[in-house]
Amino acid sequence: MPSAGPAQDRLVPATSSAGPGVRSARFRPEIEGLRGLAAVLVVIYHVWVGRVSGGVDVFFLLSGFLVVGMLVRAAERGRLRVAATWLRLFWRLLPTAGLVLLVSAVAVLALVSPLLWSQNVAEIVASAFFLENWRLAADAVDYYADNSAASVAQHFWSLSVQGQFSVVAPLLVLLVAAIARRRRADVRRLVVVVLVGVAAASLTYSVITTAADQPFAYFDSLARAWEFALGGVLGLTVDRIRLPRRVRVLLGWAGVLALVACGVVLDVGAGFPGYLALWPVAAAAAVVVAGTTGTGVDRLLTSRTGQYLGEISYPLYLWHWPVLILYLATRGRSEVGLVGGLGVVGLSVALAVVTHHVVERPARGVAPGGPPRWRPAALLAATLAPVLLVCVAWYATSSRDTAAFPELGDPSHPGAVSRLPGFVYEGEPDPPLRPSTVAVVDDWVTYQQACARPPEHPNLELCTYLPAETPDRVVVVVGDSHMQQFLPALEPLARERNWEVRTLIRPGCPFSTGSDANLGEVPCLEWNAAAIEHLVADPPDAVLAGATRDVRAGRTEETPPGFVAAWQRLDAAGIPVVALRDNPRFDWWPAECVETHGRGAPSCELPREELYDPEPPYAALDVPPNVGFLDLTDHLCTDTVCPPEIGNVMVYLDDNHLSASYARSLAPVVSLLFPAALDR
Repeated sequence: MPSAGPAQDRLVPATSSAGPGVRSARFRPEIEGLRGLAAVLVVIYHVWVGRVSGGVDVFFLLSGFLVVGMLVRAAERGRLRVAATWLRLFWRLLPTAGLVLLVSAVAVLALVSPLLWSQNVAEIVASAFFLENWRLAADAVDYYADNSAASVAQHFWSLSVQGQFSVVAPLLVLLVAAIARRRRADVRRLVVVVLVGVAAASLTYSVITTAADQPFAYFDSLARAWEFALGGVLGLTVDRIRLPRRVRVLLGWAGVLALVACGVVLDVGAGFPGYLALWPVAAAAAVVVAGTTGTGVDRLLTSRTGQYLGEISYPLYLWHWPVLILYLATRGRSEVGLVGGLGVVGLSVALAVVTHHVVERPARGVAPGGPPRWRPAALLAATLAPVLLVCVAWYATSSRDTAAFPELGDPSHPGAVSRLPGFVYEGEPDPPLRPSTVAVVDDWVTYQQACARPPEHPNLELCTYLPAETPDRVVVVVGDSHMQQFLPALEPLARERNWEVRTLIRPGCPFSTGSDANLGEVPCLEWNAAAIEHLVADPPDAVLAGATRDVRAGRTEETPPGFVAAWQRLDAAGIPVVALRDNPRFDWWPAECVETHGRGAPSCELPREELYDPEPPYAALDVPPNVGFLDLTDHLCTDTVCPPEIGNVMVYLDDNHLSASYARSLAPVVSLLFPAALDR
């Protein structure tokens, strides 16, 4: 995100007569314009292109450039006070951020479907405490994160990284300054050496992590630290770089053009950070090194328009995303179009201008010189006000709807049991849905116990979902989130028969040997290969995997060749496989449809014949003899439709994942069908 603060805070080192080794600072207007350009690129790419631009990487470089320079100058004068520095840095961030979070929270509760309240509340809270990047990093490897609608606070991940840098940077410079004084070394030189080491280590980590798990690495502060560190190195050395004016003119234009082209040429969202992030970082560094030439691109950056865009870049960045998300949510669209996009950008700019003049500028004159007694209280209030508002509003609005999830055997909420032959309903008349349409989005099976990475395959995560001291059988559930969602259905049977249930789960990665199942994602292919090797090396008594995928309207269900090949590999090792037929995927969230149109609305159902052929696709294939099939279609659908609720239980938590409550209600059915499939 753009660094915030008054013009005098955006200074860079220059030679000073203040004393040996001590430098003063001067304002660099082209940096202000570069910030404005980066913010504009972020907005344009988010609104119309649907991709990320690399502008955030520019913000990180410039933050390191400006903040580290300020810290080192203070350390050289012996005036670096960590608490005061934290107060100053966060005061520049908090008033505007607090306002945006506050307005976004109110808008979410007023305009957004209740199904999305929980996600938005969690991310607003995380953003207020500068932890949004870690929240998103966890979601990036979560079971169905890709199917969740973006929250109004998602873009605060970069502000969270900035806040974490603001905490660590003063401590690092203070420590290095203390070492330099003890060794009678030059503070600036030693800080440069340390930052070069940090940058090298972080960039190496970023490349490795991005290759192994890019969605997590994208939000990982450690994978981004090198950008701040390089900015700091540049800020401490730029005054020593002497280049001919003609070279600086070319360098400035090359930097701006490379930055503008970055999001078009590179798939920033899928390949960053890693080594690809060197592109926007190097482009921004080129503009900074070029400096002010009077004839180059800096003429645009230092123009009145460029300078004003730089001044409002911080609130513009913060406002554009919630405006965009709320527009899409209220219009029920996935794209804004030209006219809608112009409206989003226009409103974002207007809000940024008002915020800049009404909040940012007045706040600048209050915090630095205000009474120390109430300054920390003001900071806390600015941070916690939106959080408290959201929590109170969320509790007051939704507490009545978030009753306990139904337990197995609840007569009023039989769920899948109601589809068993001869079932007789004995519950209360017209009971409420469980989970409610508000609570169902959080009704997912999670587990953290006994997870480990096999030494021979460090990318695998093998977990014991249901341990047993001396199990009669070991069953391994392998595949993607559609296998993870099934765990509550298997648990009662496993407990009854003393089975140990383990998992090899990778979201978005069904168990297969080919790219036909995972769209050619190399990490997924490698993960599946490692999973097969592990299963063959340590054979379980049975494996539960997916039998089909992509059950959508139009009868798109298939059993890819890679599925069969994976079963054959296990057959060669003598491992029995139970293959589970997939559940339907909707083009909408069934729970949201029920919330909008009411229970029993035909528009919330899909005709069964549009989703499923009478014969499953694997029936026509030559499958190995170790495979038995588990088809629960009759318990996910009636004879004619696949509805959003069965037996007073919500079936889906989003557009394609079963709620844990409904999966749990499948347990009696699974207890009947699973042993037959396993021991046929």
